[in-house]
Amino acid sequence: MNILLLVIMVVFGIAAVLTLVRIVRGPSILDRAVASDVLLTEVMCVLGAEMAINGHTRSVPVLLIIAAVGVFGSISVARYVARRDNTTS
Repeated sequence: MNILLLVIMVVFGIAAVLTLVRIVRGPSILDRAVASDVLLTEVMCVLGAEMAINGHTRSVPVLLIIAAVGVFGSISVARYVARRDNTTS
């Protein structure tokens, strides 16, 4: 196994575990939303690194779908929180 691949796996694995801890512990919905965006970004980075190491571009459609899910999820959470804040004020 390539040493670079091993380092990438360890770094992104630690980052993913820490992000999952933030998703579970919260404390607010915004913290969880930001952590889920970070997790999606980490997945995209791992896929990009895998493409660069193996020299292919087969995962580009998957990267685009993950990016779209992240954007639409962030917009949905932001609208939900904004609507909830307006009704309590």
